[in-house]
Amino acid sequence: MDVSTCLKSLLLTIRQYRNNRSPLHASQLQKHIEDVSGLKCEGVLFSGQVLPSECLSGLMEVAGDPNTNHALIGTIISLLAQFASDGEAKEALHSSYNFTGTLAAIIHCNRTTPEEPLVLQCLNVLQRLTYNVRTLRCTSHIHELIGFLMQHTQSNNDDIIKACLGLMANLCRHDISVQTHIKSQSNVKAFYRALINFLGHNCLTVVVFALSILSSLTLNEEVGQKLFNAKNIHQTFQLIFNITVNGDGTLTRNYAVDLLVDLLKNAKIADYLAKYKHLSVCLSEVLGLLHSKDPDTATKVLELLVSLCSIPVLRKLVCETVLRPPAPRLQPGARKGVQARGSEPSLALLHWVTSPLDGPEQCYMQALSLLAELFEEAIDSSLSTPVQPFVELLLQEVLVLLQSPESTEGEQTLKQHCLRAGRVVDLLLVLSGDDIMRMLLSQRLRPEVCVSQVELLLSYSQDLTGSTRTTSNYQLSQVCSEVVLKTLELMSHLRQHMPDMETSFYRILQDQRMVTPLSLALTSNCREHVQMALHILFEAAPLPDFPSIILGDSIAANNAYHQRETELSVQSSSVSEDIGKNFPIAHVEPSGSAYNSIDSLIEKLQNGVEFQEKVKDVHMSEIIDVYEQKLSALACKESRLQDLLEAKALALSQADRLIAQYRCQRAQAEAEARKLGSLLKDTERRKEDLQSVFSDQLLEVERLKSDSQQLLEHNRRLQTVADQHQELKGTYNQLLSRYDKSEGMLKELQAAHISLTQQAEGLRKTNEGLKLQLDRTLAELSDKEQQIKGLKTDVQEKERNISGLQNDIIKQDEQICEMEENITILRKELNKTEQARKDASIKASSLELQKSQIEAKLEKLEEELGKHTHMIAMIHSLSSGKLKGDATANLSL
Repeated sequence: MDVSTCLKSLLLTIRQYRNNRSPLHASQLQKHIEDVSGLKCEGVLFSGQVLPSECLSGLMEVAGDPNTNHALIGTIISLLAQFASDGEAKEALHSSYNFTGTLAAIIHCNRTTPEEPLVLQCLNVLQRLTYNVRTLRCTSHIHELIGFLMQHTQSNNDDIIKACLGLMANLCRHDISVQTHIKSQSNVKAFYRALINFLGHNCLTVVVFALSILSSLTLNEEVGQKLFNAKNIHQTFQLIFNITVNGDGTLTRNYAVDLLVDLLKNAKIADYLAKYKHLSVCLSEVLGLLHSKDPDTATKVLELLVSLCSIPVLRKLVCETVLRPPAPRLQPGARKGVQARGSEPSLALLHWVTSPLDGPEQCYMQALSLLAELFEEAIDSSLSTPVQPFVELLLQEVLVLLQSPESTEGEQTLKQHCLRAGRVVDLLLVLSGDDIMRMLLSQRLRPEVCVSQVELLLSYSQDLTGSTRTTSNYQLSQVCSEVVLKTLELMSHLRQHMPDMETSFYRILQDQRMVTPLSLALTSNCREHVQMALHILFEAAPLPDFPSIILGDSIAANNAYHQRETELSVQSSSVSEDIGKNFPIAHVEPSGSAYNSIDSLIEKLQNGVEFQEKVKDVHMSEIIDVYEQKLSALACKESRLQDLLEAKALALSQADRLIAQYRCQRAQAEAEARKLGSLLKDTERRKEDLQSVFSDQLLEVERLKSDSQQLLEHNRRLQTVADQHQELKGTYNQLLSRYDKSEGMLKELQAAHISLTQQAEGLRKTNEGLKLQLDRTLAELSDKEQQIKGLKTDVQEKERNISGLQNDIIKQDEQICEMEENITILRKELNKTEQARKDASIKASSLELQKSQIEAKLEKLEEELGKHTHMIAMIHSLSSGKLKGDATANLSL
């Protein structure tokens, strides 16, 4: 038979039993409960569905009925007690179904017979149900239960004493209202004396229970100061450590550890423990319990060690004790070696850290917290180098835990992965605070692990945001957001030491899905979350694609959600108070009003008969007949009323059982009604405003149509831009690679630039020398030009002399022809000489060597002039002697 069919049969049997409480129906119901108890239906029973909820509510009603036989109640309690140890089922039984109130009511109804097995069973289940759980104030019969426990701690039955003390220890721990109620009782001093007497009991469990109750009630009072003074506290420490190491069961060890954790919250007792001379030995023996295969024992030991680390002096001692021995370096697949080397507590601690995800959750969570505390102390104490081998082994095992789980379909699986990943990232953040450990971390952590972790959590957080916003979804979204921000914080610390980490970091910051983690953290009431989100926001705000507007809208929406939750909580609390005033808790007791009315009726009838007997009348027999008829009618009415009273008593008992459920339903209904009423008023106001706006909006419809067309066109353009953006992203990645290559080329070019700069400096100096040389050359050239001008004037004078001589030569025709030919030849040569002179003057600006050539040519021309002079002299020699002398004088000039 499957679970669904079995639950349907159980619900039908419960209804039949409520309609007819016959032994047959009771046996059938007991049989169906035993069938359900044999099935593994924990996930279905507490899934929140209608059928399992109806079954559990029906079982609570049957168990809380005083008329139900004890065997059936015991069977129901045995079924529900199976789930009293599981976290979620325990919370559902405690808060949703008020199982604590039902058990307290059963004990209250059987308070006169505390030796009943049912009472002991209820006490034991209550002890398991209330362990580490705070009792709700609205729990029915809680004050009566406390009075019962205080009364029967002095019982002769050791089982009753142990159960009462254990339950009282749970109720008193961290619950000020229960502590105040106990202290206000008249017999509280006798209760204190009884607890002090239990400190000498031969059962260690009773001793631990008594110490736990006394520490909760009297630690800050005069009695507690005397009990836990400097003389007695060392005996208490020795007792607690002995029970922790050599306890006679997990239950006693758990309460002993809880007692020490509570005592350490007192500064004076913490100082006493730091000065305890046997602390090192006791701590080594406690660490030896980590090699146990029992996860419950390891969890409590780890909880104790984490509590010790909250005190600076003790944290240093724990760090030296755990991390002082050098851890061996194991191969990647040698996890069995971790378990085999049981002599080192660090390796045992590493074994519990690497437990499977579906293993004991509190165990690996406490182990990760302890490692974070120990490495924080190691960094502060400069012990990074001695613990480096263990850090390498730890990173080898821990980084595997950041990988995405194989199956993320279940919400519980993902939540466990998020919680463990958050603790792992906390540990890695602590390690990144030291240079040596940060270098080891950067060598072993790959950017892809962080990116895949963030992508998984962002996608799941986006799915939760798009679904219905329930409390569980909101809490899971907060957990995912916290892990995302912690991972980004780790990437920010390592981006300067790891390749590609900075690119991945900034790419994630520009993802629009980052809005949800940032908005949840910025609106959180946790200071660390807000500071971490502000640090990430400081890095992301300057980026071009960061969605700052969407982030502002999300923050405003979260603030509105928190405000609405606050208003609803205030309204629900006021509604519950009103219901408590209007509908007080009714106890199941026989109703006497109906019986009183019947008694008064019979009394009046008897008085009437006696009065009629005193009247003297002749028709006495007729009157007696009339009264006999009336009496018979009244007898029938009495029997009928008796039946009605029995039915009324049953109805009252059912009403008393249902009133607790009715309160919750009534409170929820009134809260919803008020919420709907406020929403209705807001809707009416909005309707009136919208009616006035509607006319304006009609005018805007036409404009909006044209705007919509424009928007469609703009959307198409944006789509094109989006495609181009994707192409540009690819181009951007290529440019990044080209940028890296260009950066290498830039370094080479910078080196070449330096060498060329040196060469340019040498050339500049050479150029300056050449400029000085050019200036000298130009000065010499100007001198040569002055000389050439002087020669020109000389030539001109000689030409004038020649022209004068030509007038004399005309006289002789024959000589003139010869002289003209010679003169023509000379003129051509002079022209050539003049042209050569001009070329020489041009070439002299660039070449200094041509000067010598010009001088040579000038010498040749002088020789030719000499020849011509000689020829002219010969010509004049042919003429008169006078002319000859004049010509010779002129030529000599």
